[in-house]
Order: sequence, then C-alpha cells, then structure tokens
Amino acid sequence: MAVTLSAISSMATRAVLAELAAAFERDFGIALRVESVGGVDAARRVAAGEGFDLVFLAADAIDKLVAGGHLEPGSRTDLVRSPVAVAVKSGAPMPAIASEEALRQAVLAAPTIGYSTGPSGTHLLGLFERWGAAEVLKARTLQAPPGVPVARLVAEGQVALGFQQLAELMNVRGVDVAGVLPGAAQFITTFSAGLGLARPNAAAARAALAFMNTDEAADIKRRHGMQPA
Repeated sequence: MAVTLSAISSMATRAVLAELAAAFERDFGIALRVESVGGVDAARRVAAGEGFDLVFLAADAIDKLVAGGHLEPGSRTDLVRSPVAVAVKSGAPMPAIASEEALRQAVLAAPTIGYSTGPSGTHLLGLFERWGAAEVLKARTLQAPPGVPVARLVAEGQVALGFQQLAELMNVRGVDVAGVLPGAAQFITTFSAGLGLARPNAAAARAALAFMNTDEAADIKRRHGMQPA
C-alpha cells in the first residue's frame, strides 16, 4: 500500500515544503501532504491532539510542543534559516534600507506598515520599541490576520511597507521586495520539524526529514530565499 504522510506547517514554509515534498515523492514514492496555516493555529491544533506525521514550525514552537508531550522527544530537526524582508507594492518607489538608520527613516516616513502574527512580526514590534517609535507608529501598523500573507496587504494597497519572511514576499504578483533587513535590525528564524507521537508511518517520516537535509534539498531551500539550517 502506498504511504502518504500528513503534515502541518506555518505559512512561512509553505512554498519551500511544497517543492521539497514533490522532490521527496519523486525520489522515494512516498507522498507528503502539507497543510499550511497560521503558525499559532498550527501549534494550537497539534497541542489539542490533532495527529500529524510531521509538524513544521519555528524552532521555539517545536521545542514547546516537544516539552508539552505533543511531539516525539528528541525529534526536532532544524531545516532552514529564514531572514525578514521588506516589500512594497509593485511600481512604488523602493525605500532605502541599506542601514538600520535608513530603515528607521523609511519606516517613520511610511503612511502604513504591515506585519505578521509570526516571529517576524514580534521582532518588528520589538525593533520599533528599540527605536523609541512604538507609540508613534502604533496607529499606522496593521497586523495581517493569521494565515493571511503580508504580501496580500501590500499588493492590495492596504499597507505601503510590508515586513515578513523573505520566502513569503518573493515572487508574489503585485509585490516588489526592497531587500532584507540590514545589520543588527535583521532577525533570522530557524524553522524546524518534529515527529508526531506513535504514528504508523514514523519510518517514512524520518526518511522525509533525512531527505530535507540533503544537498538536493539545500538547493531548493536557497531558491526560496532560505538557507539550510
């Protein structure tokens, strides 16, 4: 009987996991079906007992699920390192963000700013605090609802500047990427995987994780704006 693995992930890794899953199925004949949702929602569902062979989330979220007894102990496998980037609506002037001071000025000049519910959004709000600009910017910021990409807000003109994982802003119609955050303003998220508890396809799931850290997989990760972890 053909094996099909079930998995859940945050939106940040949706595109790279789709290509990795296709390559794994081609090479091993094992299907990997990944449901991509908001990271908070994914973690909640796993913690509530919903069964998956594999779970793909930020490393700290995987650690919490392992510590809570929701994923197999010791199964965390780091996959990619993902930077935060800035995007504008296609055709809009590109902001200068080569230095942190230039980025700060670009943010202060923006009429509206979009950010996510994920790690990049948390980092951005902390950056605003560090700049002493949190109160000034509060009325101009819009958090994308869980599962809604910031790129959509940018493309639809709801925000002038959008901040999210580079992988979620790349190759999106209606969006131009201005670049990644510079220097100390940057925040790198490590996305990892964990194994579901007592799953009948555990061996196949381990094979999928092994494949995802091969040289072939590394090339796929780089195409999606990420680096192998």
